[in-house]
Amino acid sequence: MHEEAGEPARVLRRHVQLERAQLRRLEAASLVEATTLVLLVCVAVPLKHLFGMPLAVTVMGPVHGFTFTAYVWTVFQTVAGGGWRRSEWLRMVALAFIPFAGYTNLPLIRRKTEALGVAARAAP
Repeated sequence: MHEEAGEPARVLRRHVQLERAQLRRLEAASLVEATTLVLLVCVAVPLKHLFGMPLAVTVMGPVHGFTFTAYVWTVFQTVAGGGWRRSEWLRMVALAFIPFAGYTNLPLIRRKTEALGVAARAAP
């Protein structure tokens, strides 16, 4: 069979589109996970212990648990695509345990997205 001359470029463009979409999902998951952790630790826990309002933790605990699980799953899905150093993905997971630290992952994700665009433009 004869392969079209534009086929490799088309495949590369499709790969870049898929990787960008995955990085956008990771960015959103990172933002949501970091926000729910901050709400849990800085709002719900003080409401419970200082004001006797355990309902806040009862609600935010499972919400954060779900978002944390979804975030870690998204990290592993993204890393499986390749192009990540071990230190980068370990950082992505470790910072999810520290309030406000998860927000520091957003610049890394944005740099990865930009690098993907640069690599795609440089390809023939």
